Amino acid sequence: MATQKTKKGKPTTDTSNELLENPEAIADRLGRGETFLKDNAKLVGGAIGAVILIIAGIVGFQIHKANQNEKAQGEMFQAVYYFEQDSLDFALNGDGVEPGFLTIIDDYSGTDASNLAHYYVGSIYLSTGEFQSAAEHLKKFSSSDFLVQAHAYSLIGDAYMELGELDAAIDYYKDAANYKVNEFFTPKYLAKLALAYEEAGDLDQAIATYEEIETKYSNAYEYSEARKHKARLQGLASN
Repeated sequence: MATQKTKKGKPTTDTSNELLENPEAIADRLGRGETFLKDNAKLVGGAIGAVILIIAGIVGFQIHKANQNEKAQGEMFQAVYYFEQDSLDFALNGDGVEPGFLTIIDDYSGTDASNLAHYYVGSIYLSTGEFQSAAEHLKKFSSSDFLVQAHAYSLIGDAYMELGELDAAIDYYKDAANYKVNEFFTPKYLAKLALAYEEAGDLDQAIATYEEIETKYSNAYEYSEARKHKARLQGLASN
C-alpha cells in the first residue's frame, strides 16, 4: 500500500491510492453509500420528487404560456384590423363578438400579445388626447425591435410634452434617440429632443442637439431644419 510522509516525517495513508489499489476499500465505500441510501430513503426520495415537481411546473407553465399567447394572438386579429381601419373604439373595446385590446390585456397578462396590445392602446390614447393613459400603457410595452421600441419611447415623450412634463419628455426622447442608433430614425428623435430642450428653456442643449443632427446625419430629412433652427437659437442665445 502506498504511503506518504507528513511535515513531521510520519507516514500517512494516501486514501486515493488506497481506493485504486485495494478492492476492499472500494467495497467499504460503496457499502457505506448503500447504507446511507437505505437509512435516508424517504429524504432522498423526497428531494428527487421535489426536483421533478419543480421541473414539471416550469415546463407546464411554459407550455401554458405558449398556448395562451397563441390563443390571444388569434383573438387580437380583429382588434388590429379595427386599428388599421381607424375604428378606434372597436379596437379598444371590441365589437361585441371579438375582444378589443383592453380585454386582451386583462385576459392574457404576461403574453406577447398582451405586451403588444399595450403598444396599440397607448397609441390610441395618444391620438384621442388621453395622454396620461397613453404614457402608462406605452411604458408597459417592451420590444427588442429597434424600430418599434424606439418609437414607443418617442410616443411616451410626445405624451409628456402634451402634459407639459418637459423633463420626462426629454428623458424619453433621449431614450428614443439612443436606442440602437441609426441614420433613418435617430435624427427624427433628436429633432424632438431639441424642441423639448427649447421648450424647457435650455437653449444650449437644444443647439447642441441640432448640431448633432447637422454633424452626423447630413443625408437625413431633418438636416436642413436642424441647421435653420440651430442658427435661430444661436441668434436668440447671443441677445
